Amino acid sequence: MAPKSFSFPGIFPALLAALLALLLLPTPIIAVHDYHDALRKSILFFEGQRSGKLPPDQRVKWRRDSALRDGSTAGVDLTGGYYDAGDNIKFGFPMAFTTTLLAWSIIDFGRNMGPELKNAVKAVKWSTDYLLKATAKPGVVYVQVGDAYSDHSCWERPEDMDTLRTVYKIDNAHPGSDVAGETAAALAAASIVFRSRDSAYSRLLLNRAVRVFNFADKHRGAYSSSLHAAVCPFYCDVNGYQDELLWAAAWLHKASRKRAYREYIVKNEVVLRAGDTINEFGWDNKHAGINVLISKEVLMGRADYFQSFKQNADGFICSVLPGISHPQVQYSPGGLIFKAGGSNMQHVTSLSFLLLAYSNYLSHANKAVPCGERSASPALLKQLAKRQVNYILGDNPLGMSYMVGYGSRFPQRIHHRGSSLPSVAAHPARIGCKAGSRYYVSPNPNPNLLLGAVVGGPNVSDAFPDSRPYFQESEPTTYINAPLVGLLAFFSAHP
Repeated sequence: MAPKSFSFPGIFPALLAALLALLLLPTPIIAVHDYHDALRKSILFFEGQRSGKLPPDQRVKWRRDSALRDGSTAGVDLTGGYYDAGDNIKFGFPMAFTTTLLAWSIIDFGRNMGPELKNAVKAVKWSTDYLLKATAKPGVVYVQVGDAYSDHSCWERPEDMDTLRTVYKIDNAHPGSDVAGETAAALAAASIVFRSRDSAYSRLLLNRAVRVFNFADKHRGAYSSSLHAAVCPFYCDVNGYQDELLWAAAWLHKASRKRAYREYIVKNEVVLRAGDTINEFGWDNKHAGINVLISKEVLMGRADYFQSFKQNADGFICSVLPGISHPQVQYSPGGLIFKAGGSNMQHVTSLSFLLLAYSNYLSHANKAVPCGERSASPALLKQLAKRQVNYILGDNPLGMSYMVGYGSRFPQRIHHRGSSLPSVAAHPARIGCKAGSRYYVSPNPNPNLLLGAVVGGPNVSDAFPDSRPYFQESEPTTYINAPLVGLLAFFSAHP
């Protein structure tokens, strides 16, 4: 790949002024944040999203067992895993991405988690146990349980669920390299987490990752083509499957250290478009994550053959710096990263995670990012990431936290079925599909606090409607929280 030059001539006085303005932005609350409390709650959130039979050490007590027959219509056991957001579907694509980012959070920042490390590891295992079930049959990956249209027509607790639990799969004839690639990445990343904790489980995860990646690579295609009616528009892969193949290969290389994956990455860098959309990172688009992950090897002085990935990573950093006009990244007046589309906090947490991870890699190599005439230091990248975390926790124009249960003011009416309906303990009788609607439209706060849930967040003007029907702003998701776990771990140790 031809080297890229990221030059922005003539804008640096404005850039420096904008950076200073952002970092020193006056806000109604300048708080000393309890990052460890926020970390504890951000991990606890995942227990509120659990599907299946809950364990004896379940800490979110208003939840009960749910979806205990998942997979039975296809003759397989697909119980467990996570509900992705405020509904009762198990979508494999975002669940796998959530798992990869939780694992990456532990790999890079687990040493900063203190007593919460064991809970973070449990959060990963709850997902990988499910992903192992979903990939148990060679040449098949079960990628979704539940009919989204049936589920979305009801407002009911997962414990009462009577909607269609249709099982969707990809196979040789119906490929899904995107979701299979992300699943392989998740299994490989998690194998690193368990390497020193449970070596047999770690080997199982890595061996399965290899098999799933080979399937994804051999039978290429997008799952949103094979399963369009089921997965679109919910988790439709509009970005293509190529990035997931590179992402999976990068994690397999990190987990196995096998030359075959290094050669795959180098050989397929151009074919699989590693340099595309360098400032996107989320469940659909892995490009910025690929470049940052692989760049660590370059910065450690071990992999000059990956130099172009570092150039892409530097370009990502320059494109998200405030003060540089980039069409895909904006900042709200209050200083929040904003990207078009729903659930903006997913971009805030995932891009901030990359800023922090890359700043650490740069620090170890004593390097900075060249952006035209000036450079962005590791310290600046950490400040930018911290500014985003602090915004989430309450340093914003509304003076409210966007994490449920953190601070004195936080969202009360989140778009989440289990949280908004009376718990089984409070209301043992079943609440039917349409009977729950009155709780959906109620102006009352949710009766069950989903501690640690971070919602989609305010709009580009920093306004936030604390209302269930505004799901893009008020719905939490697992993939908002997963990268936030790593961020909070770091800042709890380096406030």
